[in-house]
Amino acid sequence: MSRAKNLLVALAAGLMACSGAGTPWLQAAPALPAVPDRVFTITDFGGLGDGVATNTAAIQAAIQAAGAKGGGTVVIPAGVFLSGPLRLEDRIRLHLERGAILRMLPLEKYPGGTVNPDDFIGGNKLKDVAITGVGMIDGQGAAWWPYAKVKDAVRPRLIALSSCERVLIENVTLTNSPKFHIAVGGPSTDVTVRRVTVRANSSSDPVLPSHNTDACNVTARRALIQDCDISVGDDNFTCGGGTSDVLITNCTYGAGHGVSIGSYTRGGVSNFTVVNCTFNGTDHGIRIKSDRDRGGLLHNLRYLNLRMTNVEMPILVYGAYLATNREFRLLHKLTPPIAARYPAAPVTILTPMYRNIVFSNLTATAQAGRRAGLLWGLPEASITNVLLQQVRITADAPFGIYNARGVRFVDCEIRTPQGLNQLMVTNAQVSVAP
Repeated sequence: MSRAKNLLVALAAGLMACSGAGTPWLQAAPALPAVPDRVFTITDFGGLGDGVATNTAAIQAAIQAAGAKGGGTVVIPAGVFLSGPLRLEDRIRLHLERGAILRMLPLEKYPGGTVNPDDFIGGNKLKDVAITGVGMIDGQGAAWWPYAKVKDAVRPRLIALSSCERVLIENVTLTNSPKFHIAVGGPSTDVTVRRVTVRANSSSDPVLPSHNTDACNVTARRALIQDCDISVGDDNFTCGGGTSDVLITNCTYGAGHGVSIGSYTRGGVSNFTVVNCTFNGTDHGIRIKSDRDRGGLLHNLRYLNLRMTNVEMPILVYGAYLATNREFRLLHKLTPPIAARYPAAPVTILTPMYRNIVFSNLTATAQAGRRAGLLWGLPEASITNVLLQQVRITADAPFGIYNARGVRFVDCEIRTPQGLNQLMVTNAQVSVAP
């Protein structure tokens, strides 16, 4: 049995022991791509790794040659290979050998500039695609990041795949993307991202902040995110609606906005598990966000065996992501009287619904002045059936629970200056048990 399948079996057993909110399930490991053994090295097609020549045509020619033969591995050897946008084909593995750097052309030479640039490595409706090896893909994104604040400016993503089947991204280092580093959507099926390192400046960097440099955006059915090391300027992970059967395990997170779901959740998210991960200096630990114009049903979500140090807010679950009034946007200062003033609205197909969520064996310290956590449902759509079990959080402000039903704290220690397990509550049904 593979390591991935062993992890999934062990996880299912663990969920049976600590569930308490919904029925535990056994996820199926994503299927991996099947790529023929044929090898196509880009230097045989005119590639030159001197850090000066443009290799777009050579790399694309190697991909097309492999595709014409029914697929194969396109090898990028040691060297610095500058390139413009590339398009993958079915049954293609792009493999970066040790010492290989695939580098985006700089902004001033990138086709389309900030008006109409293609994503760097892209593909649509493909089957069996992989990006592997211990080399690096460098987006040279610093020149692009200020354009996040320029109206109508467009920035390319480093890897962008949509509606694909059997995707593997493994071992590579991704750095300084102009926008998202990995974007797999469509939605896609059977996606594996493992042993990948992702680096970009934080969004609060005092000299050169990056913006929207999400590490891993995967909207898919069956996804495994495993053994990754991530520090970026936006979400460390996020997914949208239409996502199910996801396991995120043994990952290390530094700068970034946390492991997120949302904000577009139409189509729902289910059977989503995060286990055995660490967070250090992350803006948030776990964040679930949506709003009335983009919601769906989010249920059977599990967060197990997590360690967080110096995070802005360890747990954040809310349905008012687009609130415009400043008193509702300052989440660390959101009190029961303020939350009670949030207006209700009719329930529609786009109303965010959050049900059956477990946080178990979570230890965290919050940043100075920040709160332990927040569960904030909408007045017309309470968050329901949430179990916090063996959750240990130290923070300067209490945990807030607003518009929620069936929230249970079992064997938890929420330590704040107000005392042990002192909660802020309005329109909520909460129990605390030793």
